Amino acid sequence: DGVTEVLAHHSDNLRDKFIEVPCSEDYDSHRRFAGCTPRKCGRGVTDAVITREEAERIRRIAERGLSLGGSDGGASILDLHSGALSLGKHFVNLYRYFGDKIQDIFTEEDFALYRDVRQRIQQRIAQVFGISSAAMYLTKPTFFSRMNSTGAKTTHDEYWHPHVDKVTYGSFDYTSLLYLSDYSKDFGGGRFVFMDADSNKTVEPRAGRVSFFTSGSENLHRVERVQWGTRFAITISFTCDPQHGIGDP
Repeated sequence: DGVTEVLAHHSDNLRDKFIEVPCSEDYDSHRRFAGCTPRKCGRGVTDAVITREEAERIRRIAERGLSLGGSDGGASILDLHSGALSLGKHFVNLYRYFGDKIQDIFTEEDFALYRDVRQRIQQRIAQVFGISSAAMYLTKPTFFSRMNSTGAKTTHDEYWHPHVDKVTYGSFDYTSLLYLSDYSKDFGGGRFVFMDADSNKTVEPRAGRVSFFTSGSENLHRVERVQWGTRFAITISFTCDPQHGIGDP
């Protein structure tokens, strides 16, 4: 892999760490939105937006939802917006599949916490990149992920390939990850890796840590394969294009 540099150790308690990188040209092939489309690009890590206790509460939401299904391979997802849930080698719509029983699984407090956390992350991203929080819209897919060391059964399980969010999803302008478990305590491997020309920069997850970045090719990235244990996170993504915006679940 060449040189690897750790941007954020799991033992660090980071108030704010931000590294600016030159923006790629990816944004030029999409409509630009004044006051939102990235003009300043980079990546940040903070342990000061979401508490560990809040992260544990959110992880319990993910655990309850994912206990209803789960992939045959090593990567399972749960999307509270669309209802998409990994089940075996496929996906089902949680809301259609379980109907009214869903009220026994998720409470209104769960959704309120989710909304509150999403808003705080959105405000921090806006602040760091000098844009208006009101100009950003939640976009899809926004989802919980549970990863373990089970081998891949379908291409959906192969989460470790390098990719660019703006290229993969189009609507993404800002991506964030809220980690819900601890590197080296709950799982091994599974670090987040920014792949730069000169070196790799890694983020070691810890519960409550938020990693966020502009979604273009300036932030090519991948996740290492999980070697042992279980890694929980939630990906929350934002667009500048109101036509690609989605509501809270």
